[in-house]
Amino acid sequence: MGYKTILVHCDAAPNVGQRLVVAAELAQRYGAHLVGVHARPPFEAPVFFEGGMPMDSLFASYEAGAKADAEAARAAFDKALKGRHLSHEWRTVDGFIDSELAIQARYADLTIVGQTDPDAQTPTPSDLPEAVVLATGRPMLIVPHVGVRSQPGERVMLCWNASRESARAAADALPLLQMAKKVIVLVVDPHSSPDGHGAEPGADVAHWLARHGVDVTVQRDVAADSDVGGVVLSRAADHDIDLVVMGLYGHSRVREMILGGASRTLLSSMTVPLFVSH
Repeated sequence: MGYKTILVHCDAAPNVGQRLVVAAELAQRYGAHLVGVHARPPFEAPVFFEGGMPMDSLFASYEAGAKADAEAARAAFDKALKGRHLSHEWRTVDGFIDSELAIQARYADLTIVGQTDPDAQTPTPSDLPEAVVLATGRPMLIVPHVGVRSQPGERVMLCWNASRESARAAADALPLLQMAKKVIVLVVDPHSSPDGHGAEPGADVAHWLARHGVDVTVQRDVAADSDVGGVVLSRAADHDIDLVVMGLYGHSRVREMILGGASRTLLSSMTVPLFVSH
């Protein structure tokens, strides 16, 4: 089992190279076909247009910006592949990236995107990671906009609460968990239950992972008055974790993303790459 097709979003953000290096390393590790996707957003005339600038000038400006962004994204993709012998392809599509990426992600084993950078001046929507995950049913790896200290996957933390989402994330992350040198199963505020955690929270998932060759350490913790996401971030720092695996909790209602508290915290404050499934 492994990832044979890896999709990576390529925009013109200054830090796009960070996610591209992660994507290229993972593709090389699993012998995967790497697909770079760049979207050209459609031209949208101003809602209130009083003729201050001719429409043809506005369109020419849009065209120039779109061309520059596409060239910058392709250059970053080529740079990340330089010196590597990888099966790969480049796709430039016309449309909004959240819609286009959601469609193409259904035909990939893993999609890699960047965390929203509030300071980046790009047309990439701020809710791209959660929008795509909630729309596809495919796993995603999100690279922090601050970058990574090391290639993710050696020291992994699996967030487990015995839910459908966490089970899906654990199954989708199996190729990474099987290659990791250290795996911690973090269980926060567990409650023993015959239809959930079992008599000993964390033990059931540890036994299941062991049958797949994954040796884990179970850590039980309490959130008390803290957000569960804050506990996850603290424990990730304590154990020098380089990848957090968790189920994404929430749903999409029209264009409104409704997420659970832990999901919101990790997506906004992540310090290491985040592997999510819904």
